[in-house]
Amino acid sequence: MNTQLLLVGGEDHHLRIPFMRQLRDQGFKVAAAGPGDPEPFQQAGFAFHGFAFRRFINPAADWRAVGALRRVLATVRPDVVQSFDTKPNLLLPLAARPFADLAVIRTINGLGWLYSSRSAAAMGLRPVFCALHRLAARSTAATVFQNREDQAFFEAHDMLGDGTSQVIPGSGVDPETFAQARVAGPSIEHLRQQLGLGGAPVVLTVTRLTRQKGIPTLLAAAALVHQQRPDVRFLLVGPRESEGAQAISQWELDRHAPYLTAIGARSDVPSLLGLADVFAFPTEYREGVPRVLLEASLAELPIVTTIMPGCSDVINEGWNGYLVPPRSPFALAARILDVLGNPAQARILGGRARELVIRNFSLTGTVAQYVHLYRDIVAGDTVAHGSGALA
Repeated sequence: MNTQLLLVGGEDHHLRIPFMRQLRDQGFKVAAAGPGDPEPFQQAGFAFHGFAFRRFINPAADWRAVGALRRVLATVRPDVVQSFDTKPNLLLPLAARPFADLAVIRTINGLGWLYSSRSAAAMGLRPVFCALHRLAARSTAATVFQNREDQAFFEAHDMLGDGTSQVIPGSGVDPETFAQARVAGPSIEHLRQQLGLGGAPVVLTVTRLTRQKGIPTLLAAAALVHQQRPDVRFLLVGPRESEGAQAISQWELDRHAPYLTAIGARSDVPSLLGLADVFAFPTEYREGVPRVLLEASLAELPIVTTIMPGCSDVINEGWNGYLVPPRSPFALAARILDVLGNPAQARILGGRARELVIRNFSLTGTVAQYVHLYRDIVAGDTVAHGSGALA
């Protein structure tokens, strides 16, 4: 009988549909669960089971989410269930407690604000979440990390329990799917006209518009670049209104008009990457392996990003892009100006970035590693079962 997999994720879970297709091609029965739109999954031929959870801290809502996810597990009855993203990685092991034969895998795709911020709130909550991860580990068969630094953090803080752990770099990107999306999307000429960019050089950023993602640093760097290159335009792509107390205000963005434009979340990111001259990613997060860096690399863009876990797994300083310290607008601006001032070198950096991503982060290679893990777990080589491990 085919192994039944259930993949649990957040609002951007639909980005894993190519991953799910390749798993299906390997003979697995695959379904998804999360709070997002079911239509992309249904169009791709996958069952989708909706349940709601809050991204931000809300104990009452979290407990309701555990119950809702437990009902999904009772309906689907998967052999293996895998979670992605911060909240599902905590909710799923709790929801799986009554299911003794269910193998749970969690993928730690970055440590996020809680383990990156130096704020009093983050420092105060960190011990609580470490304790919750230790509890979650008791019913987890395997924990997958996207970079070695995150794995070392979990090991140092005793957050792995008796389950196995391994590093599978990133979520994988498929060059063919990316190319098809660019062809299907709007042309560069149309986008430039639509966004009022004309022939201006463009510095593109794709991320949630929050403080932890380094947007204040980017805004300050944009002002510095504008002083020397008033022809350059900055384009910010990603959600803002949904990002809670850490969101950048509209007033902060408006201060930098007309050389900076925020256009919100978009579904045509592969096409938007095609109009950029530089990709800037100033995150202050401990990332997993940022998908946007992989996609910007496939677009052969020169990249300027920060020296943070995940980012430094993709970018080798001076070889396929540049790494700058987080919260350093002067360093970020200087590197952006360097790239804009040397188009020939920019093309070399972009070409190398694409080569590295195809070699080290291909979706096919990622799927092969997960398939090996799933088969080991189903065979009983690594399983730490649900309620028995928590008794």
